[in-house]
Amino acid sequence: MGRIILTGDRPTGKLHLGHYVGSLRNRVLLQEEGNYDRFFVFIADVQALTDNADNPEKVRQNVIEVALDYLSAGLDPSKVTIFVQSQIPQLHEMTQFFSNLVTVQRLQRNPTVKAEMALRGFNADAEEENRRGLPVGFFTYPISQAADICAFKSTTVPVGEDQEPMIEQCREIVRSFNGTYNCDVLVEPQILLPSNKVCRRLPGTDGKAKMSKSLGNCIYLSDTPEDVKKKVMGMFTDPGHLKVEDPGKVEGNTVFTYLDAFSEEADFAQFWPDYANLQEVKDHYTRGGLGDVKCKKFLLNVLNARLEPIRARRAEYEKDIPEVYNILKKGSEAAREVAAQTLWEMKEAMKINYFDDAALIAAQSAKYSK
Repeated sequence: MGRIILTGDRPTGKLHLGHYVGSLRNRVLLQEEGNYDRFFVFIADVQALTDNADNPEKVRQNVIEVALDYLSAGLDPSKVTIFVQSQIPQLHEMTQFFSNLVTVQRLQRNPTVKAEMALRGFNADAEEENRRGLPVGFFTYPISQAADICAFKSTTVPVGEDQEPMIEQCREIVRSFNGTYNCDVLVEPQILLPSNKVCRRLPGTDGKAKMSKSLGNCIYLSDTPEDVKKKVMGMFTDPGHLKVEDPGKVEGNTVFTYLDAFSEEADFAQFWPDYANLQEVKDHYTRGGLGDVKCKKFLLNVLNARLEPIRARRAEYEKDIPEVYNILKKGSEAAREVAAQTLWEMKEAMKINYFDDAALIAAQSAKYSK
């Protein structure tokens, strides 16, 4: 079997720089390398509804936003199959089958689920009306995610490091299914992390551990230059670096984390020729004599250099929204065919392909004709 890539995002808002360096930028690179047999990228609207069931319009409106972000970032629908999760009914059937192979206790141990529960204020033991209970759909979304991956027999899943527990749980489900039904229908996927470790979990502009729409600390791919300037100039730095001459710390300094993630040596020649590379800037900042404002202005130039081509492509796609939906429709139709084949193989292994099993029908016929 060849290399099959699958990855996706929840449409709960526009995509931000954390999505970009954590996975999206890598997807575009993989697309251009072409070292794969199939490449699937999906908009996970079903998973988005697990904690937005009372606000489906939010998800509905953001499907197009994510699609625009995908296309403007450089994903090419002639090379990548872009689809919408809810339009592939086979995924929901697979989720049900997989749910019989996973225990409640195993789901409770999943650190990604626990972290997301805490972030959204869900309480698994909620009984009182004033405590927000945990929806079953949200609790079991690792199973849904496994179905997404397995439906396309994905060998490679490029995501951020926070998704490692999810990929491991998917591998467990694959082993359980193949072992239970004595088959080799499903494939164990491997995670593909960004090579730059800084990119695996980009902090928010406020210095929090993770850039998150819900925390309001994001820089979006679709932000205007004015928006980006406001957010960069308000970034968290070293609270002990009060004066320019003071020695500063680069560890935990959001500006330098972003420079690690985005800057290249060519940027210095273009935007800050006083320095040859980022290490020289870090050394100067550490010994004192370099102000935060200069560092932020350089970062602003770097980010806008990365975002300008994305903004330009988005502006073109925004001129023909019906075509963007057509891209999603065609991609969903192609994905549905692949998922249907995998589901058929699963049902055959599970012996629930009643109407296609000629041997079963013949045996039952012989049994009752005596």
